[in-house]
Amino acid sequence: MSNEYEAIVIGGGPGGYVAAIRLGQLGVKTLCVEKEAMGGVCLNWGCIPSKALIAAANLANKVRNAQHMGITVKDLEIDVAKMQQWKEGIVDKLTSGVTSLVKGNGGDIAMGNAVITDPNTVEVTDADGKKQTYKATKGIIVATGTQMIQIPGFEPDGEVVITAREAVSLQKAPESMLLIGGGVIGLELGMVYQKLGTKITVVELLEQLLPGTDSDLVRVVQKHLKKGEPADIHLKSRAVSLDKSGGKAKVTIETEGKQQVVEVEKVLVAVGFKPNSEGLGLDKIGVKLDQHGHILVNDQFRTNVPTIFAIGDVAGPPYLAHKASKEGEIAAEVIAGHKAARDWRGMPAAIFTDPEIATVGLTETEAKAQGKKVKIGKFPFAASGRAMAVSETDGFLKVIIDESDHQLLGVAIVGPEASDLISESALAMEMCAFAEDVALTIHPHPTLGEGVMEAFKHALGEAIHIMNR
Repeated sequence: MSNEYEAIVIGGGPGGYVAAIRLGQLGVKTLCVEKEAMGGVCLNWGCIPSKALIAAANLANKVRNAQHMGITVKDLEIDVAKMQQWKEGIVDKLTSGVTSLVKGNGGDIAMGNAVITDPNTVEVTDADGKKQTYKATKGIIVATGTQMIQIPGFEPDGEVVITAREAVSLQKAPESMLLIGGGVIGLELGMVYQKLGTKITVVELLEQLLPGTDSDLVRVVQKHLKKGEPADIHLKSRAVSLDKSGGKAKVTIETEGKQQVVEVEKVLVAVGFKPNSEGLGLDKIGVKLDQHGHILVNDQFRTNVPTIFAIGDVAGPPYLAHKASKEGEIAAEVIAGHKAARDWRGMPAAIFTDPEIATVGLTETEAKAQGKKVKIGKFPFAASGRAMAVSETDGFLKVIIDESDHQLLGVAIVGPEASDLISESALAMEMCAFAEDVALTIHPHPTLGEGVMEAFKHALGEAIHIMNR
């Protein structure tokens, strides 16, 4: 393997490996440096494994509650260890596929910790402590992601106090689990184990679950948390102390000055992320960071040091794998001499709770906060024939349009397959579409996607399958 490259990518996650592949496609000689496993957190311990477990847990829950369809399964057995084997098989296929794609497009891979020693040089230390120096003549892309924030007194031990990384690999469902943090990671994994039989307690510092998400969407998810073995939800609360004596966790929860103690088998700490920007040598070469440690970049993901680029979570929120991937493509194209820059108008986001939540563009709250005069179109899944046929009628589709010219401002969906349904609206946002563009598009019947069309029609006062009020 050569020591001279045109580009070096630090990090093999969804931002880094995509950048390496795109650079290879553009004929740029590239090295990708990864310290742990190709695919990064997303493929190995995050997006993919969690979604596999969510799918398995949802299937078990559907079978358990299918009596109204004439399906009754007695003595349903869930083998979590076997579920984990299945999940690991998926992870292995994807990570090996990513490695093959990087190499197949002409890229090299070096495993180890990377430090930038000057604007064109990276030093890599492998697992045996051996150091190797590599040169990049055109640019270095930092794609090192984030790490979980830890709470003093609740440091993970991998057994009683765990992070999402351990939570996606548990070999059995615990009897009880307390989630510190009612955000995306906590609720996604908490709802998995709730469906596998775990008693869930949620402690959230703010006044609602999934902070930053419109409350009407959150209410639908919170309703589901109360089904089956209902979760105990503590809002405007914090975990103040932990006692692990006796092999379990006794957690003291404080809510508006009042305290109570909850005993659980596992504590999942999921209170957010911080950027992996330390230890890379950025300070020595003068790369500027924001107050939280994110690397500051322009619209081409170039830092204040012209040969250094940063993409993905380390360059700032929102922390989305698909955002990182797109940024990787843009940075690669800029290094290769092409014209490219970010435009996040059509950037969707998805939360894989039950039901799912997906959004693109402005939320209703954001649009009104900006002083925009808006029209809202809503279509409930309870009015969808397909939703009835699959027995998933909770939730709705919401469209936010400009009152004056009907330009699309945003879409929010809570309900079945929301993460897939949002893509049509993301395309509409990217194309600067108007409500009429989607409302006039014929959608196949019977599908959940018809609800998108109906929501746009409702914003125009033309919905067919609900009253226009």
